[in-house]
Order: sequence, then structure tokens, then C-alpha cells
Amino acid sequence: MTKMGAEEIINYIGNAKKITPVKVYLQAEISGIEFPEEVSVFHSNDLAILIGDYQVIQPILKAHNLTNYYVETAAQNSAVPMLDIKGIDARIEPGAIIRDQVTIGHNAVIMMGAIINIGAEIGDRSMIDMGAVLGGRAIVGQDSHIGANAVLAGVIEPASAQPVRIGNHVIVGANAVVLEGVQVGDGAVIGAGAVVTKDVAANEVVAGIPAKQLKIKDQKTTDKTKLESNLRKL
Repeated sequence: MTKMGAEEIINYIGNAKKITPVKVYLQAEISGIEFPEEVSVFHSNDLAILIGDYQVIQPILKAHNLTNYYVETAAQNSAVPMLDIKGIDARIEPGAIIRDQVTIGHNAVIMMGAIINIGAEIGDRSMIDMGAVLGGRAIVGQDSHIGANAVLAGVIEPASAQPVRIGNHVIVGANAVVLEGVQVGDGAVIGAGAVVTKDVAANEVVAGIPAKQLKIKDQKTTDKTKLESNLRKL
């Protein structure tokens, strides 16, 4: 996948066809109805499932006076589809929301409830824990861990703003927030609940609101924050 810059993402969203993706459960005889190619139809006897854009499906239902149906709606006028995760060499658990134009490295782990917005990048063997949020264009290096419910602020507009960049071998604690434009160096540790408002140097350990340096990472901290390779096996 070719990496998109801020202006390209803005144009991608602005020019995208806005769709309302739905799944329609329909009880009716539909063998005589011709559906357009963009609608997937699965049917047997008088039961059918229609999958596609409601703006395309709804006029067909109305034209054929079909009323016995239920509509399951995934989004409304959405500009960015979900990423097709089939074939990605990573572990992606149920409930993760990953939008298109996201890059996920080899043996990365995306846990339940994580939200990853357009343009984000996740390096090899990095873990995005439960409920963590990677905003638009956020970058996570290799062998890092973004803790549960942590937030890496997204930057799509203004286009001139810089995204959050997390280096390699970084630990971001649970519920921590890293504000837009912050750069976190390799090997750094961000304490749980910290709010990081300025750059963090390599191997620096920070905590608090706003986050301040506690120390430079020593062997004890390294041992306590060691990542487990077994969790990254596929």
C-alpha cells in the first residue's frame, strides 16, 4: 500500500462516494428482480439477504413494494470503508475497528475494541491493546506496546500538522494520551494515565499530567516492560 500524506487523505475522503452500508433481511420472492452488480444477493425460496448501499437498495424495495424486511445499518454516508484484513500477516482480534489505508506490520497484534483511523501505521510485532485509539496518521514503530485505552491523537486537519510518532521498543501505559505532533523516541516508557504534551527522548521514562521525566530507563525498567514474543506468534 502506498502511504498517503495529509492532503491525499483529505482528498480521498472528500472525493469518496459516500455510502450507507447495510444488510437487509428480506422475506419475499425476488427471483424476478434484477439487482445491480454492487448489491450482493443471497436467497433461497422466499428468504433473502441483500448487502450493499442503502441508497441503491431502498429504491428497489420501494419499486417492488417489498415491505417485510429488516435493515441492519453499519454507517451513514461513510467516506472510508473498513480495511480488508484478510491476508494481513498479523493477529487481529474481534471487535477491532480498522479503517482503510492503515498499514499493519508482520506479527503485529490488534486487540479487541482497538480503533485505528485512516493513514495510521503499525510496525512489526507491535501490540495495540484493548480499546486503544490510534488517530489519523498516527505512527507506531516496531516492537512497541500501546496500552489499553491509550490515545495517540490523530492529525488529518490541518494538513500542515505533524502526526504522533512512536518509536521502536516503546511502552505506552494504559489510559495514556499522546497529543498531536509529539515524537516519542526509541525505548521510551510512558506511564499509565500520562498526558504527553511534548517530545519524549529515547529511553526516557515519563509520567504525570503533563508528563515529565522520571528517569532514564535502567535495567530494572527494561525487565519490567519486556515484551512477550509468544503473544505475537501466528
